[in-house]
Order: sequence, then C-alpha cells, then structure tokens
Amino acid sequence: MTGQYTREYWQSALDAATLNGRMFINGGFEDAADGTTFVRIRPMDGKPGGTFARGKAVDIDRAVAAARAAFESGVWRKKDPAEKKRILLKWADLIRENREELALLETIDVGKPVMASLNVDVALAANCIQYYAELCDKLYDEVAPTGPNDRAIVRKVPLGVIGAITPWNYPLIIDSWKLGPALAAGNSVVLKPAEQSSLSAIRIAELASQAGLPDGVLNIVTGYGEEAGQALARHMDVDMIAFTGSTEVGKLIMGYAAQSNLKRVALELGGKSPIVVFADADLDAAASAAAWGCFYNAGETCHASTRLLAERSIMDELISKIEEVTAREITLGHPFEPSAQIGALIEDAHLEKVLGMIEAGEKEGSKRAFGAEKVMAETGGSYMSPGVFVAKSNSDSLARNEIFGPVLTAIAFDGEEEALKLANDTNYGLAGAVFTSDMGKAHRVSEGIHAGTVWINTYDISSLATPFGGFKQSGFGRDRSVHAIDKYCDYKTIWQRFG
Repeated sequence: MTGQYTREYWQSALDAATLNGRMFINGGFEDAADGTTFVRIRPMDGKPGGTFARGKAVDIDRAVAAARAAFESGVWRKKDPAEKKRILLKWADLIRENREELALLETIDVGKPVMASLNVDVALAANCIQYYAELCDKLYDEVAPTGPNDRAIVRKVPLGVIGAITPWNYPLIIDSWKLGPALAAGNSVVLKPAEQSSLSAIRIAELASQAGLPDGVLNIVTGYGEEAGQALARHMDVDMIAFTGSTEVGKLIMGYAAQSNLKRVALELGGKSPIVVFADADLDAAASAAAWGCFYNAGETCHASTRLLAERSIMDELISKIEEVTAREITLGHPFEPSAQIGALIEDAHLEKVLGMIEAGEKEGSKRAFGAEKVMAETGGSYMSPGVFVAKSNSDSLARNEIFGPVLTAIAFDGEEEALKLANDTNYGLAGAVFTSDMGKAHRVSEGIHAGTVWINTYDISSLATPFGGFKQSGFGRDRSVHAIDKYCDYKTIWQRFG
C-alpha cells in the first residue's frame, strides 16, 4: 500500500486538487462579507497555494450568531447522547475515508512530509474525534449528599458558544483536540484556524456536516489573527476561548477576555522543554530521544525538547551521538518524498526569524556544534537543517527563547541539584524528561521538574487518555483525556425539597 505513495503520486494529486478557501458558516460555504481574500504561499516550494476568504469582525458576527442560534435551539445540545455519539463516530470514519485528501491539504499548507500528515496527523485527528464520540453517552451528573427531605442534583452543562483559535504546526490534531470535547459536551463552536493552515479545517467541517452535525454547530472563519481572531476573542456573545499558540498572543487573548465579557479562557502556549541526561543513562536512547524530540516536524512543536541538559562528563559524547542519529534517521527533503522525515518550515518569514535568533545567539557566545543552516534554497521552499548549539549558560538567548525551529541548545551541569535548578530556570513549563538508570534519581527529578508532562527514559510518548497542557507561561487548561471535557462545561446545582 505504501509503495503507491511516490512523489509523483502526490504531485498528481496536487495537480488535480481543487482547493476550497471559503468559510463554513451555518452549514454552507461563504465568502467574506466584503469579498476580500488572501493567498497562502506554499512553504514547500514558494508557489501560490490556496486563496482564502479574509474574514473580519462582521464575519465573526455571522458565525457566532449561527452558533448561538444552534445552541439555544437545542438542536445539538439536547440531542440524545447516543445520537451525538453516532454522528461523531461517523465524522471520524469520514476523516479516515478522506485521509489522502486531508493529508495533501495539510502538507500544502504547512510543508510537513505528506506521509507524516497521512500516518500521524490525519490518523490522530480521527482517533481524537472517535475518543470523544465514545464519551457522549458516558458523562454522568451527580447527586449531592443532603438531608432526607431534599435532593440536590449537580449537572455538568455546556457553556454555550466556544471560540477556538488554533495554530499552524499541527492543524488537524489540535483542531480535533478542541472540537472533540467541546462538541461532546454539547456546545457550538466557531473555529478560527491560523491563516497559514486553513484548508484541512474547512474540509473537516464539511465532513462533520456530511456526518449529520446540525447546521450552525460548527463554523469556520478564515482570516488573520489581528482581524478575525481578535474579533472572536473580544466577542460579547462568545462564552469561552480555547487557544493554542504563542505565549505573547495568549496574553493578548486574556486581555481581550477581560475587556469584553469576562469569557473563560483556556491557553496552551509555548515551551522550552528540558531533556536532562545523567552520565549513567543509556546515551544511545537519550540521543535518539533528544534528536527526534527536538527536530521532528522541523522543530515546530510547542513541547519540543529544545534544551539539552547534559552532565558535563558526557556532553561531547552525547552531542556526537545526536549528530549521528540526525544524519542516519532524520531525513530532510521535499514533503512529497516518501523518505522525508522533516520538511519545510512554515514560511520564509519564520525561517528568517529563526536564522536571526541563531545569529544573535552566536554573537552572545553560543557555539554551533553542527547544522542549523538554510538549505534547499533552489527549491523555493523554506528549509533548514537540524542543528545543535552549545550555550555558555542557561541565560543565553538560545537557551531562554522559544525558537520554534530545528535548533537544540546544549547546557552542561554538574550533579542532580544543578540539573533540577537549570531545568526549572525558564518561564515555561510544558514538558520535560530525565534520562538515568537510577530510578530513585529519575523519580526525584521528574517530580521536581515543573511541567505538565515529564517523561522518564523516553520522550513524546502520549495517549488520548492523558491530559496535555502546561504550567507557568505555558498556559493553563488541558487538552486530551476526559479532563478536557471539564473546561467546556460548568456545574449547575438543581435543589429540590420534598413535602
């Protein structure tokens, strides 16, 4: 089956594709109210990609009105849980049935290898919708303890209209993380995807409608963050914003919520995750985890293992092993090449930003061990090789700032106490890891790292059964797991007195 997926196969699919960049509001496709559009440049080759409706405040108003009408009518909120489950399961099936198309759309937009889009992003999105579909008829209310003449029912009720604003690095996956629990809880949703990555969001909304999701329950407004995104976050009839993106924009979202209607906010933000490697660790395993944990998806991952904290005695050997793993396993190439493990960065502007951060870091004294250079310029795409820098200290800018590219910064430490101090010396707290053969040390350090997820002797292993989110300036609120349902609901007490 995989043998059919040649570069020529995907190029032929691209040549035949019709790219739909219209908004999806109240069950139908819509242009922007003022008719304006914008063109997305493909990161894989610098050529024009889709043309999208440039939604603004008036379009957000239309989408929110449709979502509110659907919610108040109860067409989805009051539907039998078993019927909700059937519709969401059908939606998951349709995502799987259209997996090749969705993978192509994802890769056109964001430049990741199409085989990763197919086998990881599309597959995980479908699994996520299925997971929350299965929860629809398994969500129970509570009866509180009272005296004999009273009964107090504690109901978990949907909030209303959810505004979801999602990023460009894993569009399908993160869209599903918001849509699955929000819809399972009975809400209506207005989704504003990143302007760089709208194609797959538009298509899965159409598939949801085909599965039987009522009109107005899921709406997609395309456009720029400062126009459509800000209008959604400020809207007086939106009950919550679920946002994944940068810490800087997350702070703006909180401000917009305060300045409008005190809507609830759930934020999954940036990271600068440490991977702590002690001298007694399996260095081959640690090197593989550090390389894949940082360089996968071209480093455009919020919880990427971008800070390597290595015991001083094994620092040089570990970096050498990381370079070997990178050369042997992490192939950079055109996203349509079946062998490509990483593809292009999201756009030229981001590539130049990453290169500028590297230049500033080198002026401060960070030393390049290998890689981290602009490559494949002849393709017209935005490509960069994975690389490692050795920082003078954890205060260097390459060690402090979220780069969001395939750049790993290595910092030496002496002893467990210093390792833990360095690991926590960051504004972020999304993830981390510890590698050691001493299980006592492993548990002390994993407990001591202030992060939402900490791995021991592995990295980036996850499940829909486990919550994902951060501490500190990595945000609050959790995606995935049954706990994600909570943020899209509120508790309502109904007290009845007898006699």
